[in-house]
Amino acid sequence: MSANVSPEPLRFAYWVPNVSGGLVTSTIEQRTDWSYDYNRKLAVLAENNGFEYALSQVRYMASYGAAFQQESTSFSLALLLATERLKVIAAVHPGLWHPAVLAKLVSTADHLSGGRAAVNVVSGWYKGEFTALGEPWLEHDERYRRAEEFIRVLRASWTEDKARFQGDFYRLHGYDLQPKPLSVPDRPHPEIFQGGNSTAARAMAGRVSDWYFSNGKDFDGVTEQIEEVGAVARAHGRRVRFGLNGFLIARDTEAEARETLREIVAKADVEAVHGFRDAVRQAGRSTQDGRGMWADSSFEDLVQYNDGFRTRLIGTPEQIAHRAIEYKKRGVGLLLLGFLHYHEEVEYFGRHVLPIIRELEAELAAKGAVPVEPARA
Repeated sequence: MSANVSPEPLRFAYWVPNVSGGLVTSTIEQRTDWSYDYNRKLAVLAENNGFEYALSQVRYMASYGAAFQQESTSFSLALLLATERLKVIAAVHPGLWHPAVLAKLVSTADHLSGGRAAVNVVSGWYKGEFTALGEPWLEHDERYRRAEEFIRVLRASWTEDKARFQGDFYRLHGYDLQPKPLSVPDRPHPEIFQGGNSTAARAMAGRVSDWYFSNGKDFDGVTEQIEEVGAVARAHGRRVRFGLNGFLIARDTEAEARETLREIVAKADVEAVHGFRDAVRQAGRSTQDGRGMWADSSFEDLVQYNDGFRTRLIGTPEQIAHRAIEYKKRGVGLLLLGFLHYHEEVEYFGRHVLPIIRELEAELAAKGAVPVEPARA
């Protein structure tokens, strides 16, 4: 593990609740709404409380507590136009989009928003969506091969004139996208995010992605992924940044936060969680080495779709801030957060948690390079 801490401030993103059901599969009260009006207000609130990014989810049909869904790219554009600084990441599926057509859409959104559009390329785990749409369902590693070509075509479309590409899934024959996306500081084209826990996902991220999203992890789990993806990136002369999913429960006392988590799990929608578990089981176990998404997730983990409880951002503002800094020491550059009651809790985060994180970062900067603390769960 590197003993040096990045001088860049820790960045924050939030899961856009553009699907019904909130961010936990539970009957607990969630004062969160999937409507545009709610999300427009949330986006403005978020950018004024320390959030730099928002990630619009992608679901194409009803599933596992998400009975209704807003489409990710159009919803993301609407949020971009409602804000001034927030960068909005639209989740997209190879196989359901042609990458060059998507490149054109994102380039337009980038111009309309002053350079704030981004994409999260999702290889796909929900077989039912593909089969319902009459699209072929590829085996696990083939989905990642297609996703890698998808990203290569996106980047070629954004950066090359008369772009050419010859792959197994996509081809370009002198495609000339004009105008290109905006080139802004630290971002020559819209940022490309990608998730996935498997060996194929990690290798792909190292070769082609700008950011690698990890499902909820403890210190050891995220360190392993950062080291492995980073090694692949260095071998290809690249740098990949790292984001980590976490469900944040900040309360005035640790007891209140723990009680909220207990109630979420106690009131879990058991049928929906089991349905989700059965659908994603193949994603983790279809890999040869068993390192895929949700391969070792417990029932409690799956109550929050992306294992967000595992990151353990649960407690008082001070406890959460110190834990966030420990993730930063291990190489995490962005925390992707979900909440139970978005409006109230995003504002609470900005008022009570973020100032402590910034104070701790200032202390680190004053001390220079700091060794990380021993890993603990």
